[in-house]
Amino acid sequence: MRAFLCEDSLEGIFTGIYDAWASGLGHGQVRLLMKDQYVPEFFVEYEEVAPDGEKSEKVARSIQRKISGEAFRVVCRAAFSSKEERADVIYRFLIEGFRHGGVVLRLLQNPAVAGVFALSRKVANEAHQYLEFIRFEQLKNGVLFAAISPKSRVIMLVAPHFADRFPGENWVIYDDVREEAAIHVAGGEWITAKIPGVQVDTFLEVYGASDGYEDLWKTFFHTIGIKERENPKCQRNFLPVWYRKHMTEFKDGR
Repeated sequence: MRAFLCEDSLEGIFTGIYDAWASGLGHGQVRLLMKDQYVPEFFVEYEEVAPDGEKSEKVARSIQRKISGEAFRVVCRAAFSSKEERADVIYRFLIEGFRHGGVVLRLLQNPAVAGVFALSRKVANEAHQYLEFIRFEQLKNGVLFAAISPKSRVIMLVAPHFADRFPGENWVIYDDVREEAAIHVAGGEWITAKIPGVQVDTFLEVYGASDGYEDLWKTFFHTIGIKERENPKCQRNFLPVWYRKHMTEFKDGR
């Protein structure tokens, strides 16, 4: 058994898929693991995979051409999951996808198909929640800044929404779990960049929030609440606690 260790990126996973397929060992004799999440096992040979843009592009094109564009979107969302088995789940799905073509998306009884859909759906649901829960603050330099702590790499899915909604603004959405930011320049495109947390902290210390809307929003949020009707358990069902870390209305600990 040989395990291919992929880097935590779409390019890294696609490169691992390319190398595993090209190894000629047979699908039953290979596994794909995330390099920073796997637990070593006996009798398994490990091979690190360096991300390769050309190999990754070949896999991406093959998925879209031989299966479908929708299959490619499902695979990408699954790759943004935090589950350690995501690379291997995608690999098993592609085995079925290249065998059956576009119809594979309807074979939900197939474990490989069900597996990739489960990952994709969970990531999509989390991204949808963050479209509602992201809170921007305006800094002294005019930049709109928001921090999030997602379980999945949803920054790739939420950034297009805000680029469309705020095309004339300079904004940053920072994922403090992965230390990755989506950065949008007013009137331009958005990009992603790796930024250490210490640099973000320094940036915020220098510029800080420049408006009074944060305190105003907190006051409004708590004023409209009816104390007699408070139901924390019900509220947690609709807004889990782990979403609240960077939400303005909960920054005072409520």
